[in-house]
Amino acid sequence: MAYEIVVVDYHKGNLSSVARSVAAAVPGVDVAISDDPAAILAAGGIILPGVGAFEDAMRFIRESGQAQAIRSAVHRGTPFLGICLGLQLLFEKGDELSSDSRGSIAQNGWAPGLGLIPGRATLLESTRLKVPHVGWDQIHLTDRGRECPLLVDVAEGSNVYFTHSYAAECPNPDLVTATTHYVRSFPSAVWWQNVYGVQFHPEKSSRTGLVILKNFVNVVRG
Repeated sequence: MAYEIVVVDYHKGNLSSVARSVAAAVPGVDVAISDDPAAILAAGGIILPGVGAFEDAMRFIRESGQAQAIRSAVHRGTPFLGICLGLQLLFEKGDELSSDSRGSIAQNGWAPGLGLIPGRATLLESTRLKVPHVGWDQIHLTDRGRECPLLVDVAEGSNVYFTHSYAAECPNPDLVTATTHYVRSFPSAVWWQNVYGVQFHPEKSSRTGLVILKNFVNVVRG
């Protein structure tokens, strides 16, 4: 069965809150949670939510066949949204490694990501501000962001909900649609062709989050 939206289950975190928020944003949408690569590949749109550590998540995603299904779907044009860790996994590599070295996929201190967007995810480090970065903070739209289908009707300076210790470093500013300033300025939203990512949690971001999820469904529906 092909679902309109599949929320990827990589056996971490509360995925049901994302699915419920998509359903609340667009009543009647056909949204399912699945760990089946075939369901991911057949979906009209894919959401990769974010809870857990970079290396642990990527190890399961790779070993389960989900990584290949995601890449194949993206390359044929399926809309994709990464949330929090899901955004970080879009990049080439990350330095958040597993505390359990058995079965490690890391090389030279980096775990490989999905490699859909150039760049990396690194630790937010500060002696002045608290890390993790938890709570409401602003997103500042770039020129690219003002054109982004995911951010239609999202106001400059909107407050959204964050909870993370790592953030992306993206060498191509043309892929960044919003930034947030905490410890350092980091991409809080990115966009490349049919691939979207947000560092914050739209499912916890009240009205603004529902607008973003509705926009993603609109992208899926064309």
